[in-house]
Amino acid sequence: MLRWDDLPDVPADVGPCVVTLGNFDGVHAGHRAVLGRVVELARANGATAVAVTFDPHPLAVLHPNRAPELITGLDQRLELIADAGVDAALVLPFTRELAAQTPREWVQGTFVDVLHAHTVVVGSDTRFGVRNSGDVGTLRELGAELGFDVVVVDDVAPADDQRRWSSSWVRELLRSGDVDAAARLLGRPHRVTGEVVHGDHRGRELGYPTANLSPHSEGMVPADGVYAGWLLRTGLDERDPERLLPCAVSIGTNPTFDGVGRRVEAYVLDRTDLDLYGETITLELVARLRETLRFESVDDLLVQMEHDVAECRDLLSSGLVPTPSDG
Repeated sequence: MLRWDDLPDVPADVGPCVVTLGNFDGVHAGHRAVLGRVVELARANGATAVAVTFDPHPLAVLHPNRAPELITGLDQRLELIADAGVDAALVLPFTRELAAQTPREWVQGTFVDVLHAHTVVVGSDTRFGVRNSGDVGTLRELGAELGFDVVVVDDVAPADDQRRWSSSWVRELLRSGDVDAAARLLGRPHRVTGEVVHGDHRGRELGYPTANLSPHSEGMVPADGVYAGWLLRTGLDERDPERLLPCAVSIGTNPTFDGVGRRVEAYVLDRTDLDLYGETITLELVARLRETLRFESVDDLLVQMEHDVAECRDLLSSGLVPTPSDG
């Protein structure tokens, strides 16, 4: 997938394009329905499928105190958009100047003058332009005037729930530690990606060496607890048997040792020989086993860790949770 980091980066001869816009945080099932329609229409019309997104999140600029914790970092988001089959992503730096554009200025300057839009595909709740004053009706009026079609994709919701898929819902689930339900909305296990850094080396002393993620990792960190998951070594070839490894993941402050800062650390099951320092890894969290607990002694902690590892091993080998094919 091509990546353009601002309007001047878009080639002058691009187009015609089938375009959509949004924050796409998490790239959940609702987002993928829109992106899938974009790709379908682009292929049918010999056009380029383009997703327009923003960095940083608009609320981080306009109302920082209301800005959401992001489910996916920008690189993760673009990788997931590419997985949907989109040809190019335009990442617009979100500024107050951009936010001040009227709906007409936004559509003319981005969709028409730069992307030469053939069709614009949006969800039914799409808003754009200054103070979100543009909606689907506005877009249809501008399309009729400026020469592009508008396709609206209806809200998507699970068959057993009337609530539509949304990034807000995914965040609620992750904050509660319900990564299994979050995965159903996302269509995949939730991911946290980061560099492996040195910790206290306490896990190795206890016989369970862990890979500690940098505090600057990408991906929303869910509620404290112990999780079963997969550790993906992103620097290895997808055919390498060492690329994808089962793991137990601890998220929290290590209260038994009076820890303070939250940490994300993964123990690869039954492995004490791995040296992952400096590698960038992805953790896919597939099930929460329990909340974080404070133990009265290290011996009590070790008994629980042995139980956690056995539960992870059984769960991950049962075939009841997904195994990523290539990350």
